[in-house]
Amino acid sequence: MVDHTLMGKNEAHTSDVVRHLYVHFPFCARICPYCAFYKTRGNAAEVGRFCQALVCELQGAAPLSPSTIYFGGGTPTALKISQLEVILSAFHQLFDLSELREWTIEANPGSVSARKAALLKKFGVNRISLGVQSWDNNLLNLLGREHNAPQAEESFRIFRDAGFSNISLDLMFALPGQTEGQWHDSLQKTITLEPEHISTYCLTYEEDTEFLARFEAGEFSADEEREAGFFEMAMTMLERAGYEHYEISNYARPGFRSEHNQAYWRGADYVGLGPSAFSTRCFERWQNVADHREYARRLFANESPVASLERLTPEMKRTERIALGLRAREGITADIISIDRIQALSRAGLLRHNTNRIVLTTAGKLLADSVAEELV
Repeated sequence: MVDHTLMGKNEAHTSDVVRHLYVHFPFCARICPYCAFYKTRGNAAEVGRFCQALVCELQGAAPLSPSTIYFGGGTPTALKISQLEVILSAFHQLFDLSELREWTIEANPGSVSARKAALLKKFGVNRISLGVQSWDNNLLNLLGREHNAPQAEESFRIFRDAGFSNISLDLMFALPGQTEGQWHDSLQKTITLEPEHISTYCLTYEEDTEFLARFEAGEFSADEEREAGFFEMAMTMLERAGYEHYEISNYARPGFRSEHNQAYWRGADYVGLGPSAFSTRCFERWQNVADHREYARRLFANESPVASLERLTPEMKRTERIALGLRAREGITADIISIDRIQALSRAGLLRHNTNRIVLTTAGKLLADSVAEELV
């Protein structure tokens, strides 16, 4: 068993409180130049060692009875079939999955096979998040993706043929050199495939990425008006196609919202496993060490993988509640906001006040982060 002393008393045993579980897989076949998540290209021995360490952490986190599980990364589907089977088996052996409603795994088209899809289905994974990003091969090359557009469509078909009826496709917009026509075509292609869920993300230039260095060198530039145009095009096209715009970046067919992400946006407690993963319970937040080698060393030495612990104040929780909740279709309760600020932003056409809730207007969605800053 792992010593979780940095988490505080009994933090490892939270089955009666924590219902949401995130697992971070740090390995990728190729490092995308825009991605700021902890990731690396590990060799076979390092990947195998990580899988063993993750099982150790799973043992230390048990018992849990999650309602949602999310495998993110990195690229979870970059693992070998045998490695995925070991990890998926450990979940069934160590946790009570009788109340599990949603089990998501992120997949990159370049790492998908019919055998992997069948294995995931067999072990109870019921939702796929496929990182397409674009249907334009030139933009995929710019993004450093390991797949092309035909491979992305083939990966989607593989999951469909394996019986997955809940597939989300990820798209990116406001890419360097991307035209409105390219964005329109990517949206239309996605709509034609009829996924249950679509996520659209505006490119941001994150710290410690190649894209930020190119942005600072003047090779790339940002244009808020252009970004707003892309965002409005996505809203218009996807809503007309029957997708509910239930969060700033997310659209779903009725009944197919991401339960895991909604819990996060509501401020629910969750456990994060794997290197760099965060966990939150009540007024504590902790993060595992962001180094897969040190992560494995600690777990094999029966040490805690936790690298840092943060005590959250009520004001910090309130700020997060506003920033995350405001992005959702249902908005936030008005009782945590000054009425003067609500009225001022309502007059500016950025907020709509319904009974005891406030929600963003269409104009407000374009300025969601700025509106949130005004409210806190």
